[in-house]
Amino acid sequence: MSAELTKARSQINKVGTFLKQAKPLPAVSALYEAIGAVMRTQLMKSEKEEFTKLITDAVLLLNGDRNLRKIYPLILNYTPGSERELVETLMGVLSELQATAVEEAKDLIADKEQRIEKGLAEGKLLIETKRFDEARILLEKLAREFPHDSDLRARIAELFIGGELFEEAFTFLDEAIGLSPDQIRHYNRIGIVLRKLHKYEIAEKYFMRAVEYAKSDPNLYFNLGRVYLDWQRWEKAEKASRLALRLAPSFVEAQKLLNFSLKKQGKEPEPA
Repeated sequence: MSAELTKARSQINKVGTFLKQAKPLPAVSALYEAIGAVMRTQLMKSEKEEFTKLITDAVLLLNGDRNLRKIYPLILNYTPGSERELVETLMGVLSELQATAVEEAKDLIADKEQRIEKGLAEGKLLIETKRFDEARILLEKLAREFPHDSDLRARIAELFIGGELFEEAFTFLDEAIGLSPDQIRHYNRIGIVLRKLHKYEIAEKYFMRAVEYAKSDPNLYFNLGRVYLDWQRWEKAEKASRLALRLAPSFVEAQKLLNFSLKKQGKEPEPA
């Protein structure tokens, strides 16, 4: 038996497994692809008999599946020699299943967005009314509900920043960076939070990580310079502001930072 027929047999045998897992789309797809392989191959008599039985059994499984019947209520018909007609029917079934999957995905996305917006609004209100413990519990639960959503964690952090709860903001920004290490805005925000916490050395380390992803971002170097400014590391503040100005010569705030750091070192300010 050829490798293609071996694969086709394996695919047909997976139909029942997929249906038990309530996955009609891959079940139909597996049978569709398998029959296509069978039709492309010159079969010996014994192989033809084997695949006729395999296809018949798979069609019976599909016809008896409750989840598939909800989406495609028509009965699939198959007799030996009618593989081409069955393939055409399965193609129509796949179209129905794919369209349904798209609509279900849209509904899931809409539901997720509604739950997130509702949770953030409730958390914001709790923070604004100084009910911080309740806000922590609610927002931590919301984050756990969507464990891979870095933007959600960044938005939660913004709520905590607004309430001057910087330790909590740091925790969520750190998680956001862990999930999306290439998102530079998270580094800029965590740098601001760490400045508020006077954790300058940790802030520096985060900015050094960010440079791997955004060597050409002047704001990154400017915000690093702000860390050095609060840290009173005047030479480093000068260097960071010069890097920002090299990338954006008209960056007014970076120029101010440069001249302030020069003044602190007893050097002459430089014109813009």
